[in-house]
Amino acid sequence: MHAYPHHYVVQASAAPEGDVPVSSGGLPKIVTAPPAEFDGPGDRWSPETLLCAAVADCFLLSFRGVARAAKLSWTSLRCEVRGTLDRVEGKSRFTEIVVEATLEVPEGTDRDKAAKAMERAEHLCLISNSLLAERRLVATVTVA
Repeated sequence: MHAYPHHYVVQASAAPEGDVPVSSGGLPKIVTAPPAEFDGPGDRWSPETLLCAAVADCFLLSFRGVARAAKLSWTSLRCEVRGTLDRVEGKSRFTEIVVEATLEVPEGTDRDKAAKAMERAEHLCLISNSLLAERRLVATVTVA
């Protein structure tokens, strides 16, 4: 890992109507639009869905590192992130982020160790740690 601080740069541009392309050096462009809840088309990534995707991605990547360090064998990890956007003190903000995760492990794996690894990953997720929203993890461990 590189020394802190890390810096990330994203470019975006918009016209009065239409999609908003988002890009960053060397990465594929993402086309975004407002979600249906904000009278957008509802068929493109939006800032709201991108934020939830960032939480999901960060959780999964954090888990990989935690599992590797703990020498935990696992087969797959799936998660669904549900974000609740509400008005608080006159501002729109996410008030809750729920990560519902299901970890599949080989027969004979210590389920408590596996669950603790998921909790550790949620605790370490820098995206979640950067949000004001209340956070919860709903973790499930299954055996392959």
